Amino acid sequence: MEILFLGATGTVTGSRYLATLGTRRILVDCGLFQGVKSLRLRNREPFPVDPAEIDAVVLTHAHIDHSGYLPALVRDGFRGPIHCTEATRTLCELLLPDSARIQEEEAEYANRHGYSKHRPALPLYTSEDAAAALERLTPVGFGVDIDLGGGVTARWSHAGHILGAASIRLAYGGRSILFSGDVGRPDDPILLPPSPPADADYLVVESTYGDRVHERADPRGVLGDVVRRTAARGGVVVIPAFAVGRTQTILYHLAALRAAGAIPEIPIYLDSPMAIDATRILHRHIGEHRLTTAQCVALYSSVRMANTVEESKAVMRAIGPRIIISASGMATGGRVLHHLKAFAPDPRSTVLFVGHQAAGTRGAAALAGAASLKIHGEYVPLRAEVVSIGHLSAHADREELLAWMSGMRTPPREAFVTHGEPVASDALRQAIEERLGWRCTVPDYLQGFRLGAGGAEPLPRRVPVAAG
Repeated sequence: MEILFLGATGTVTGSRYLATLGTRRILVDCGLFQGVKSLRLRNREPFPVDPAEIDAVVLTHAHIDHSGYLPALVRDGFRGPIHCTEATRTLCELLLPDSARIQEEEAEYANRHGYSKHRPALPLYTSEDAAAALERLTPVGFGVDIDLGGGVTARWSHAGHILGAASIRLAYGGRSILFSGDVGRPDDPILLPPSPPADADYLVVESTYGDRVHERADPRGVLGDVVRRTAARGGVVVIPAFAVGRTQTILYHLAALRAAGAIPEIPIYLDSPMAIDATRILHRHIGEHRLTTAQCVALYSSVRMANTVEESKAVMRAIGPRIIISASGMATGGRVLHHLKAFAPDPRSTVLFVGHQAAGTRGAAALAGAASLKIHGEYVPLRAEVVSIGHLSAHADREELLAWMSGMRTPPREAFVTHGEPVASDALRQAIEERLGWRCTVPDYLQGFRLGAGGAEPLPRRVPVAAG
């Protein structure tokens, strides 16, 4: 049994782990790199192993940093099944075409305005590529062993985080490895808590918030304060939010605030076709989250939806205080960029971030106090108030991760800490070693290990193999 770390090392993006079990090569997640340019450029490089030699892909969940490279993988030769939960497939049917559309639109915009260094600017993949990837999605149930061939089995268990998210345990020849995926929080207002982790010989665990503990203050109170003071000065609240997961949480809290009369009756716009569809998908999965049908309806009953480009432009032209929720959550692309161009220069307005901002993203720059943001090739002054509500995160913090891991009845032979900025990953490594007493490693990009009965042994560095 071997594992090769093809992403999510030193970063919270690009989740890709290649597990070799006997004769089978299984890719766990296939995400896009986001953030600093050096990471984004990896998306344009040939995949480190030939996609045609991968037997199957298993997805922990639908977020683009875990699924967003699938269209390129299929285009470049992967012909196996992509196994995921039913809700993950439903969400991928929204996310992957949207990712392709955004890339196509941004390439067209760059060519039209001439701000790209490439002539012509090309999307990473097309809508046709996304459609081809979706044809390979094969839904699985939670808690069921799936035969991946060659004696390899996989089992999905609830991870919280977003609808359909899972931890995945791969087993072969009496040995096993558990991939945490993104671990959710036990007290999320919408999602069910993560299931206890399955026992496994090896563990790959995320560390997005491995160096901190989330604030325990009521996020609804902070959100209400932001809305009230921005409205009082006549400004606009712009909320960059992940279309799947975070948007629904924000709508849940805004609905409660409005019902209690705790915020003024100003318009709330949801300017993201994908977020609109994702919110309605909750109806199709009653029982996989905490909300009733009536509560699902309440999420968007008082929200004005902007599906078309024309409707999005009308949201910007509207007069008076308002709340605009739009993707993407780290302000790396999507319609929210146009709202930031319009309202970031306005000192009456507020840009409210409600999730982790990876290094190198516009969100991280704004929170670090940047005086301007580079959007569509030009620098936009940032005079609006900038606020972050960290305790709305859908990721478990250090203590919640440690509590989740301690549910393993038998310690793993080794825990690999991934999916975190370097400081966060190393902090969680130290906490695991000191408090759980486990052997622990923070792997490097393209580092591999042989996973034997006696422990993990580093493999010689491999030269990336060009696809095709």
